[in-house]
Amino acid sequence: MATVNATNDVHGDDPSRRDFIHIAAASAAVGGVAVTLWPFIDQMNPAGDTLALASIEYDLSKVIEGMQATVKWRGKPVFVRHRTAKEIAEAVAADNEPMRDPAKDATRHKEGKSEWLILVGVCTHLGCVPNFGTGDYGGWFCPCHGSVYDTSGRIRKGPAPLNLEVPDYEFVSDTKVKIG
Repeated sequence: MATVNATNDVHGDDPSRRDFIHIAAASAAVGGVAVTLWPFIDQMNPAGDTLALASIEYDLSKVIEGMQATVKWRGKPVFVRHRTAKEIAEAVAADNEPMRDPAKDATRHKEGKSEWLILVGVCTHLGCVPNFGTGDYGGWFCPCHGSVYDTSGRIRKGPAPLNLEVPDYEFVSDTKVKIG
């Protein structure tokens, strides 16, 4: 006659029960560690005000042909210029002239939207803000140190080493642009 060992059932030595308890305890520990670490990980994300400045949308219908608007993006001025046909022609005609930082006009705007020129309005010499229409080439002039940019924002004279920067942007609609 076979004997039954009653002590195994009484003390809970059932392997499947023991495995369940170990898995449940490990899962609870992992969950506790995750809940404890989440505030430390989350604080490394950018602040809400920083995310708000990451990109802006601007209504282009506010800018008539021949004018420009200046908007603030990431703490810098951005020029949104609605160029005239004459300004575009001058910029294209100067494509093959010798320049310190050579760039074709077509690389300075979105394809099919040559009338819109969007530039970071900070002189590449020492960070001043250039004025439009006072330079020798019909573009921007930095009064601080004399840098002169053409109607495409390319450096033509003065100490600035680079063209005015073209930020990342896209046309959301015919009348709206998203910068950043």
